[in-house]
Amino acid sequence: MIKKLTLSFLVVFSLLVFFIPGVVRADSALAILDSSASIDFPARIIFNISAGGDASITDIRLHYVVDRMEHAKITSEVYIGFTPAKSVKTQWVWDMRKTGGLPPGSNVDYWWTVTDASENKVETIPARIHVEDGRYSWRNITQGKVTLYWYQGDNSFAGELMAATQQALTRLAGNTGAELESPVRLYIYANADDLRGSMIYPQEWTGGVSFTPYGVIAIGIAPNAVDIAWGKRAISHELTHLVIHQVTFNPYNDLPTWLDEGLAMVSEGELEPDFTTALSSAEAANKFISVRSLASPFSAYAEQSVLAYAESERVVAFLIDNYGREKMFALLNAFEKGSGYDEALNRVYGFDMDGLNALWQASLKGAAVK
Repeated sequence: MIKKLTLSFLVVFSLLVFFIPGVVRADSALAILDSSASIDFPARIIFNISAGGDASITDIRLHYVVDRMEHAKITSEVYIGFTPAKSVKTQWVWDMRKTGGLPPGSNVDYWWTVTDASENKVETIPARIHVEDGRYSWRNITQGKVTLYWYQGDNSFAGELMAATQQALTRLAGNTGAELESPVRLYIYANADDLRGSMIYPQEWTGGVSFTPYGVIAIGIAPNAVDIAWGKRAISHELTHLVIHQVTFNPYNDLPTWLDEGLAMVSEGELEPDFTTALSSAEAANKFISVRSLASPFSAYAEQSVLAYAESERVVAFLIDNYGREKMFALLNAFEKGSGYDEALNRVYGFDMDGLNALWQASLKGAAVK
């Protein structure tokens, strides 16, 4: 995740309503009369249903599936509380303030089953809710597998960001062999406040985020030179996370943090001054964080976190520069197959994380790679 400090303001959520045709597979004695869903983005989705028949309705269930990358398709089932009657009108509210939200551009498929006291049962044909942030009038452009959405700034602004996106993909493929396997949607908010208004309880420093299971990236970038320069780096960073997630997706193991964040940092381009200063200070004091420690989530302390990102960039650059694109792709492939951290490194490079730690630090002193 990219961090960027900005002021926050009160966000008023818009209400988008989607009416879904009440098409059902039905018993003639029981029917679903109406079905609809409304989105109060990003806080909740409201599912509505009305049904009637010859006998008292005793059971109503909502079933839904979120469209995202996962190892097994999960269908959620909700038992609806209501008073049994021959005619029932009720609803269920998915309160995302309790469960976590969905990003713009995501989809939810849902259907109902209704049963009465005579054991008649009807089921609606699945319908799809497309989740969007209706607070803004979005425009979009598409190139290859990337669709970029924006609402503030002219066409040249969007075109410049799209060009940066394509360059980032080319750079990543050149360094690692990794390419997009599925389409990605990139939402450009006009500032970080607008971005945070699309999220549930975001951190105040959030400036960009990759919703990797959904193929969605959202970043706050104003159409001015300073923000665009920052935004191009942010896009490269978050896009790398998304591509690498697609390439290494498996049910067994995650990537070590140093590899995931290091690849994203390499994709940004040359390290910025804060990171190079942190590296120089750590080298002078001989206080580098070990590669093994960098496999875990980074410290919450700013100074240690900056050093962790900087070291991860240097470690990954060391592997790419000295062993090449093919071996990096082989490493990603090993992780895709579920290999452990040391196992994957040993299989591809012939050393584990401790060996990598020694080699990259020795390279700072000009030692030859063996």
